Amino acid sequence: MRKVLIAAFAAMMITGPVGAAGVLSDPPAKASVEQVKEFMVAQRQSCKAASSCQEAVEMWCGGYSRADGDGDGVPCENVCRSKSQVDTIKQRIGC
Repeated sequence: MRKVLIAAFAAMMITGPVGAAGVLSDPPAKASVEQVKEFMVAQRQSCKAASSCQEAVEMWCGGYSRADGDGDGVPCENVCRSKSQVDTIKQRIGC
């Protein structure tokens, strides 16, 4: 399912929106790496799907409050090991 969503998003970003007549309504938009990354992170809204502490912190900073269920300041403890690790990542990404 995730691969299908990513492919659909990438196609939309490359071709742009299509009008009712099947003609591009705006010039094609190019997907930046950051846009695709944000889309992929948004699709992962669970700690089990996070493959790194960086991803977990990005989800948490992006509004996924369930990442820190016990309120200790460490999201997704399956990938984040310490508060200092989380604080370093938060500082680096500006969260």
